[in-house]
Amino acid sequence: MTVAGQLAAELTQTGAGSPLAAMASARELATAANAALQTAVDRARAAGHSWKEIGDVLQTTRQAAFQRFGRPVDPRTGEPMTRTVLPGAAERAIAIFAEIAAGQWEAARADFGPRMLEAVSASRLADGWAKTAGLIGRYEGMGEPFAHALGEHTQVDIPLHFEAGEATGLVTFDSDGKVAGLFIRPASQQ
Repeated sequence: MTVAGQLAAELTQTGAGSPLAAMASARELATAANAALQTAVDRARAAGHSWKEIGDVLQTTRQAAFQRFGRPVDPRTGEPMTRTVLPGAAERAIAIFAEIAAGQWEAARADFGPRMLEAVSASRLADGWAKTAGLIGRYEGMGEPFAHALGEHTQVDIPLHFEAGEATGLVTFDSDGKVAGLFIRPASQQ
């Protein structure tokens, strides 16, 4: 067993202390692992490895690897672009997809910006969810969200698990915290 696996087993073992303390320790471990992964990616880039190679190691696309770990530069100014993510964006995106999965179409639209409210009615949202189910089956759950800066917006990517396939739910928030975009992308389109 790896050191990480052993530590994870210790944190989740019944009788290993407070479950909340185990959660706090696991969160600290995840934060440290994310920092180590960012450093490793930075070193790989400095050594000349491509985003495709990095994506392959991370079992993702080169674009997803860049979006998570890249250090974009504004082509207009040559300055590093902000990587500021809207606080609470991941939790809000999860809540939106939970409402969609529960058939609570109006509740899912509560944080939509004016253009989204005009473009995406409750029935259109329901139709899109039904079409997704028609393609890849009954909804079964979601994975760990990933929030990242997208210019002045924040985008949250959420793995969505269905009985016959996978998809990614994408929620984009504008700088005011309103939903500016919402998509469901089946795995075949990723």
